[in-house]
Amino acid sequence: MIHKSDDPVIRCDGVWKIFGARASEALDAVRSKGLSKEEIRDRYDCVVGVCDASFDVGRGEIFCIMGLSGSGKSTLIRHINRLIEPTAGSIYIEGQDVNALSARELRRTRAEKIGMVFQNMALMPHRTVLENVAFSQEVRGHDVRERTQTALRAIRAVELNGWEDKYPDELSGGMQQRVGLARAIAADPAILLMDEPFSALDPLIRRQLQDKFMSLSAEMKKTTLFITHDLDEAIRIGDRIAIMKDGVLVQIGTPEDIVTNPADDYVADFVAGISKLDLISAGKIMEPIDAYTRRDGPIDFDAWPEAHPNQSLDQLVDLSIATQHPIVVKLDGRPLGVVTKNALLRGIKGDTAPAASAA
Repeated sequence: MIHKSDDPVIRCDGVWKIFGARASEALDAVRSKGLSKEEIRDRYDCVVGVCDASFDVGRGEIFCIMGLSGSGKSTLIRHINRLIEPTAGSIYIEGQDVNALSARELRRTRAEKIGMVFQNMALMPHRTVLENVAFSQEVRGHDVRERTQTALRAIRAVELNGWEDKYPDELSGGMQQRVGLARAIAADPAILLMDEPFSALDPLIRRQLQDKFMSLSAEMKKTTLFITHDLDEAIRIGDRIAIMKDGVLVQIGTPEDIVTNPADDYVADFVAGISKLDLISAGKIMEPIDAYTRRDGPIDFDAWPEAHPNQSLDQLVDLSIATQHPIVVKLDGRPLGVVTKNALLRGIKGDTAPAASAA
């Protein structure tokens, strides 16, 4: 299901990328005959990189595209700023058709609207941290004072104060990644394209940078397309996740949707080992309040522990341990539903269907 934002910053509509001299013929064959990737490779000597990809990314959203190596995720992200030309389909940035931009307009869009962060930061070794971060401002022709002030703000934002005069080879891998992030946000783009930026880092450093990125993204209201091969990372930082396989977007949904309602066996295999405790909320597993009161008659809900509809299973378990009562779910003081211990156990297993007794 494609999410339709009221204010999409990024929109991809039916994007295809087929590599090879006979790409147009191969595309026609896929559309008319439904040939597989293997058949396209064998008959036309072409490789299908992206297959009919459509999605919207809303303003301020972190949209994660997750897939294994060779799934097409990095190919897809490079269409957004037209580093790769699509074989077919349309890409829009804030309503503007990227494919229709002239070379000059494309350069301006890349410079002013889009920041990119890669796994390999490609920092300039002969430039200091400050000079690397200020580079985007230098390219725009800003004077030394302005670009220095902008770069210093970005460096403070990623907590590299005191390292401004150091060179890349004097920094750890995590610090170099922070420089790359600072360089991207120094240009103040509306959009960040991040292609596995933290994947080469140690787990602890990676988690710290994820935290910093999420904090900055929320504070600066950046719209982000984030590529990863790590489902844990996608679940942790993504507002929504797209699972990609063989160039196809297999499923798009919130982390909770992906984990509790996998679209097929491929997605189910991915999410099999993911804990549900921080993903499933009280609102998903509660029994409707009217069904509960019909069954058991008038109840003094004030004597029961209460939770907000957005509270997680992990929090609900803590509440449940301390009481023999079910938990009443309230919004603005009004009871909405009831979470029983049985519902908690079903939720931990990933079953969010209403209990039969509340049907």
